[in-house]
Amino acid sequence: MKEGKDLIIILDFGSQYTQLIARRVRELGIFSLVKSYDTSITEINSLSPKGIILSGGPNSVNYKKILKPDKRIFKMNIPILGICYGMQLLAKEFGGIVIKSSKKEFGYSTFTLDTESKIFKGCVNKPYKVWMSHADKVGKLPKDFKSLGFSNNSKIAAIECLKSNIYGLQFHPEVTHTSIGKKILHNFIDICECKKSWTPKIIVSNMIDKIKHQVENNRVILALSGGVDSSVVAAILTKAIKKNLICIFIDTGLLRKNE
Repeated sequence: MKEGKDLIIILDFGSQYTQLIARRVRELGIFSLVKSYDTSITEINSLSPKGIILSGGPNSVNYKKILKPDKRIFKMNIPILGICYGMQLLAKEFGGIVIKSSKKEFGYSTFTLDTESKIFKGCVNKPYKVWMSHADKVGKLPKDFKSLGFSNNSKIAAIECLKSNIYGLQFHPEVTHTSIGKKILHNFIDICECKKSWTPKIIVSNMIDKIKHQVENNRVILALSGGVDSSVVAAILTKAIKKNLICIFIDTGLLRKNE
């Protein structure tokens, strides 16, 4: 990763949507990396993230052995967003109570925003369609936290602690079924003070610079199949080293007619 590039780290707790969170963040022009929930604080600090997202997951925070990150991430003074299991983890970590829900929420649900917050900037206080997938819910808030809204089955479905710059959502903003999901993630990126630096143009420019530095005046041989991957590599290498690129295409005799 190029030094100085703004980065959001997603700590994975086993959610089926974790890679989708990373994709949504990148679609908003910010580089994201998925790391295991137990990634060391040393490694996280070495990456200098502007923010951290805690993913959902199939486990319960009330298990005897729960999946949890290094507590020192909460001392890094960067914004943190917990999604589903991530929100419940935050609530319990800071002294709240998470209970088993008598009614589970899976699929479409209605979230009603009733309190203004930076994470919901641009959203009005009203019901929204969201995507839920949980069996537990926050029963009591930790100290310094406040509720931002409720769902059909959870009195506390979004939380924040301005003192610690921490936010939590019981629903999944990364899923397209959540009508305000993209806006919420965009707001979190703004809270992290990230600058849009992960675009195709910038990515290609960084690759070209890296190739020039690595190859210098040497020649490169590229096996060119004609497929998308090798063709894109050839195009980028051509821009970087020009005539020092030698492409080799082998006609195996098994290609389609006129290919």
